Amino acid sequence: MIKFGTGGWRAVIGDEFTKENVQILAQAMADKMHKEGKAASGIVIGYDRRFLSKEAMQWAGVVFAANGIRACLINKSAPTPLVMFYVMKHELPYGMMVTASHNPAIYNGIKLFTAGGRDADEKQTADVESYISKVSLPVRAMDYTDAKNEGLIREFYPINEYMDNILDRIDVVRIREAGLRVVLDPMYGVSETAIKTILLTARCEMETIHSRHDTLFGGKLPAPNEAAMSALKTTVTDGHYDIGIATDGDADRIGVVDDLGRYLSPNDILMILYYYLEEYRHEKGPVVRNLCTTHMLDRIAAKYGEACYEVPVGFKHISSKITQTDALIGGESSGGLTVRGHINGKDGVYAAALLVEMLAVTGRKLSEIYDGIREEFGHFTMLENNYSFRPERKPELLKILMEDRAVPSFSYEVEKSSYMDGCKIYFRNGGWVSVRFSGTEPLLRVFCEMPQAAMAEEVCQTYREFLSLEGET
Repeated sequence: MIKFGTGGWRAVIGDEFTKENVQILAQAMADKMHKEGKAASGIVIGYDRRFLSKEAMQWAGVVFAANGIRACLINKSAPTPLVMFYVMKHELPYGMMVTASHNPAIYNGIKLFTAGGRDADEKQTADVESYISKVSLPVRAMDYTDAKNEGLIREFYPINEYMDNILDRIDVVRIREAGLRVVLDPMYGVSETAIKTILLTARCEMETIHSRHDTLFGGKLPAPNEAAMSALKTTVTDGHYDIGIATDGDADRIGVVDDLGRYLSPNDILMILYYYLEEYRHEKGPVVRNLCTTHMLDRIAAKYGEACYEVPVGFKHISSKITQTDALIGGESSGGLTVRGHINGKDGVYAAALLVEMLAVTGRKLSEIYDGIREEFGHFTMLENNYSFRPERKPELLKILMEDRAVPSFSYEVEKSSYMDGCKIYFRNGGWVSVRFSGTEPLLRVFCEMPQAAMAEEVCQTYREFLSLEGET
């Protein structure tokens, strides 16, 4: 029952996320590493603040130890990008992170990273699943204390080298001179230590909300979307702060509130940072986005004579395309981004530091930068609707969308269509709609970007009626 989606393996705690399944996965990875001749390199494993995350890391660690593979366990809850950075810097073949990212609190899971600190691609995860199918029970496991005493488990906390790498990549002097005031909302997750330390080092004035350890995430999704950021908006406006920053449960995604208390979407953040890197840092390069991310990036790229590359959903596709094309920045509408020269995956901590640097270097308010970009390049409105469906309908919906390739009759002229990842329809007015199945939940995701909100709502409703979808979740 262990199946990898776009964001790793995720499952309901106590249902499929169990000690037995965690150890089956660890045994499969151990078998794979031995078969590939990579067992001697060891593996690094981290965990977030979810229920049973630390225990799951240890369950996996004793399996690797029993297989003669040294497991380096990060002994404090830490951001996912820290694990990716460690795999990359120390040239490890694999790393693992116990997290379900922004999923509801009843979920947990494991993300798998490969050489270079990259998200495991479909080929790698399919290979892992083949090893899982061959695991014999009971799985071999050592006593935890014995494994530590024999040096097969090492506990450590390598956050300083990760933070130092980010500090080396931002203009700390300019930030110190700016005297900026920042509010951080880690959403009960793991970003506080890293972001707060980095920004306090740069002499920012900091306030933090929602920082305590709460495995229920305050009763909300640990996702930095607008619905979850009302407290951050209020704190920014009441305290006259320069920026509010929120990160998801494992700190690889980011959301932002500007100085006027307006929520800036991940699409907005991508546009702002790409513009900043080109216009103020004078760095050159294409941009990479997935097919559910704003086409405003195409307009900004065109201004600077650059290309914008579209890839399927899943950050592994973005990081791979960045490497292939030497792109400057890449990201997705769900809140993840990375910049050339940093890690090969999304990092909300680095994105936060870069946004603060932007305010210091430009000397402008975030609201002024955002409004200026909209005035220069125009704007679209994007809607995301997630529709649930009965499991027995999935084959029918797959046939309609991917085999028959049937589409509704729209009010807007269609330019072309793509089936690279689900179905995406491009309209001649610059808008588009994408329909694809979630890789982690029983949902059909409908993204639409159009020149006006009413137009986007109409297109989504047209698709909902065409597919006879149930209520939005």
